[in-house]
Amino acid sequence: KKDVSQRRACKVLAQQRSTQRYQAKEVSADEKQLLARMHELVRKYPRYGYRMIGAKLRQEGWRLNPKRMYRLWRQEGFKVPKKTRKKETVARKSGVCYPARA
Repeated sequence: KKDVSQRRACKVLAQQRSTQRYQAKEVSADEKQLLARMHELVRKYPRYGYRMIGAKLRQEGWRLNPKRMYRLWRQEGFKVPKKTRKKETVARKSGVCYPARA
């Protein structure tokens, strides 16, 4: 049971009353489909970033702007993996055209 009004409780806690009334929005069915398709594309094209995935989705007919795409990308925690460099051999470092003998 509440013995204190919401107004007074927020004042004591030095908190805005609007934060107590905020209701998170439900994720729409359209958004769920978009996220599922994003996951498929990210698995298929692991080197693509959010811009290229967004372009692919737009080609398929999805309506989304870059800000929305970036928000969803960050929300899902996608990252483009860093490229791994190949180790240079001794022959390539020295500029020799033939491999070194054992």
